[in-house]
Amino acid sequence: MKITIRLFASLREQFGTTKLERDFPEGTTVADVVASLRRESNGGLSDRLHVALNHRYAEPDAPLQEGDEVAVFPPVSGGQEKKRFWITREPLSLDEIAALVTAPERGAIVVFSGTVRGVTGDLETDHLEYEAYEEMAAEVLAQIGAEVQQRWPQILDVAIVHRVGRLEVCESSVLVAVAAAHRQGVFDACAYAIERLKQIAPIWKKEVGPEGDFWVEGPGEHGRPPLA
Repeated sequence: MKITIRLFASLREQFGTTKLERDFPEGTTVADVVASLRRESNGGLSDRLHVALNHRYAEPDAPLQEGDEVAVFPPVSGGQEKKRFWITREPLSLDEIAALVTAPERGAIVVFSGTVRGVTGDLETDHLEYEAYEEMAAEVLAQIGAEVQQRWPQILDVAIVHRVGRLEVCESSVLVAVAAAHRQGVFDACAYAIERLKQIAPIWKKEVGPEGDFWVEGPGEHGRPPLA
């Protein structure tokens, strides 16, 4: 099967072309294409390469089909671009996340902070422990941001960050910032983002208090499972 290989930046210079046409057998994967390029370059390729299959980042074991386009390139140079959806173990800053969505044309910015409660009904909390499937969670946060902008087209920017690890009472566990030119819909959009996060983000919390500790499970429920 015929595969088109696109080359960029230093790889383009190394091979002296922007495009290669190569024949590969059925069952070839992205990793096989990269291996063939390494052989052609006599081992001269960098170990830090990214690969896209038909304009989307691809895993090494992604299978190829007739006519596919595989792009191979070094890490992109935009290392200073601001990230807007991420998981962290560091304390959260309201000012930092607000600054991410602030711009001259944005007259309405709403920031939500979810903080650790010390008392919920008759339950006392000493601290919380958050755990996340971090790589997937960051992608889900970005998905939620996209959903917000689809439902509220007037929203110009969204940023979401969630903290994991041990959090003390009154510390922020999650921040959501939403920005638009005017205030209409901004509060609703922010509320949607945090509710959606609670529904689908692969993030879990453990309550730790005088009576013991337990993992909180279920969409927004604060039932008291058996104490550990």
